[in-house]
Amino acid sequence: MSKLVADKQQQLETLFNTLAEREQFNGAVLVAEQGQVIYDGAFGYANLEKGQQLNKDSIFELASVSKPITALGIILLAQEGKLQVDDLVEKWIPELPYKNITIKNLLQHTSGMPDYMTLFVKHWDKDNIADNKDMLELLVEHQPDVRFAPGDKWEYSNTGYVLLAIIAERVSGKSFTDFMKQHLFEPLGMQDTLIYNRRYSNQTIDNYAFGYVWDVKEERFVLPDTLPETEMVVYLDGIQGDGTVNSTLADLLKLDQALHTGEWITKESLVEAFTPTLLNNGETFPYGYGWLISKEDNRGMLVSHSGGWPGYATNYKRFIEQKKTFIILNNVIHDYAYLQAIETACEHILFDEPYEIPAFISPRQAIQVLPDLYDTYTGCYRFEEQDNTVEAEVDTEDDRLLLTIDGQVMALHPATETRYFIHQTTIEVEFVEVTDDEARAFILYEGEEPKRAVRVD
Repeated sequence: MSKLVADKQQQLETLFNTLAEREQFNGAVLVAEQGQVIYDGAFGYANLEKGQQLNKDSIFELASVSKPITALGIILLAQEGKLQVDDLVEKWIPELPYKNITIKNLLQHTSGMPDYMTLFVKHWDKDNIADNKDMLELLVEHQPDVRFAPGDKWEYSNTGYVLLAIIAERVSGKSFTDFMKQHLFEPLGMQDTLIYNRRYSNQTIDNYAFGYVWDVKEERFVLPDTLPETEMVVYLDGIQGDGTVNSTLADLLKLDQALHTGEWITKESLVEAFTPTLLNNGETFPYGYGWLISKEDNRGMLVSHSGGWPGYATNYKRFIEQKKTFIILNNVIHDYAYLQAIETACEHILFDEPYEIPAFISPRQAIQVLPDLYDTYTGCYRFEEQDNTVEAEVDTEDDRLLLTIDGQVMALHPATETRYFIHQTTIEVEFVEVTDDEARAFILYEGEEPKRAVRVD
C-alpha cells in the first residue's frame, strides 16, 4: 500500500470512527481506487428493536440507486437484440393509454408520464399492497394527463422505471425478480443482491438492515410503517423497477468493476448510457440511462445516482476516468444536509483535498399545540403556476397535520401556531388569512420564491 493510499485510509478511519463514537452515523460506506478497497466500514444498528449491529455485509434497500441497475437490465436486452431503446412503449405495453413514448424516454426521464404515487393516494385501498400490475391498471383506468410531450423536458419519473420493469418482464418472459437475478446478479457474482419486497413477499433475509425515520412527535426513531406520512412504504411495497433492489457494499463494488471491463456491458452500450439527454429543443440534460453525469477538471467524469426512501438514504458514485468508487448506505436517517456533508468529506479525502468532520444537525423540535387547531387548516388548496395548476390537500391523521402535493405526503410540525416545518428539509408552510373557522391560504417557503396556495373547498 502506498503512503498516499495509507493516508487516505487513515483519514477515512478518523472521520467515521469519530462519527461512530458520537453516534452520528448509522450505515455502511466503501471507498475504492482501481477496484481495490481502501476503506470500508459499518456503524450503528441493523435492527434497533433487537439491538442488532450492522456489519460490512448487511443488505440495504438501495431506493433509487435501483434505477441505474434497472436500466442495465434493459441495456442487456438491447444488446441481445430483444428490444431497441427506440421502440415505442406501446409495442410492449399496448394497453398503456399513452402513445409515442419510447423506451429511451423512460430511461432518460423525458416521457412526461404522470406520477404513480398520486394515483395511489387518490384511488388505492391502503389496506392492500400494490404491485406493478396494479400501477398499470390505475394508469389505464384513470388516465391522468401527461405532464408534457415526450422529449420536451426532463422530469424525474418513478413511473417510467416501473414501466421499464414491466417491459423487461414481457420481453424476457420472466418475472422482473428472476430476470434480474439470472441475467445480472448471478452472472456478476452479486450473491447478496436481490429484488426484495419485504412486506409484499413476506420473505425474510438474513443480515437485513431495517430502515428507520425520526418521529418528531415522539422524538425517537421508528419504522416508517408506523407513521401516516410514510405509510406508503407498506402499500407500495410490491412496486419494482424504480426501487427495491437490495444489495451490499461488496456487491455494488462488483457491479462497478464489471462496468469497467466492456465484457458484460459493451463499451458502445456504456458510451450511450453515459451520454447526456438531448431534448427536443436541442438542449441537453446531464442524465443518461439511469445515471447522473458530470465532469470536473480535477476529478474527471462522474456517473452516479442517489436514493431516498423512508428509512434509507443511499449514494453510488463512480469516477469512471480515475476509477474511483464511493458507496454510502444509510438506514437510520438523520438530516439529509448532514448526510451530504459526510459524503462531501469522503470525496475530499478520496481526491486529496482538505476536509472537515461535519457538524451534527440535531432534529428540529416541534412546539405543542391543541389538535383542534388543525381543523382550521384542513382542506383543499391550489397553487397557480405558469405551466399547470397544482393542488394540495391538508388533512389530519392521529393528531398529525399532513400536507399532500403530487402524491407526496409530508408531515407538518408546528414551529408556531401558524407556521410549520417539514422534517429533514428547509421547507416551511405558513397558514395565512386565518379566521376563527379556517385559513384561506398558505405560503410554501421552498427556495427563493415563496409559493401561495389558495383554499378551493
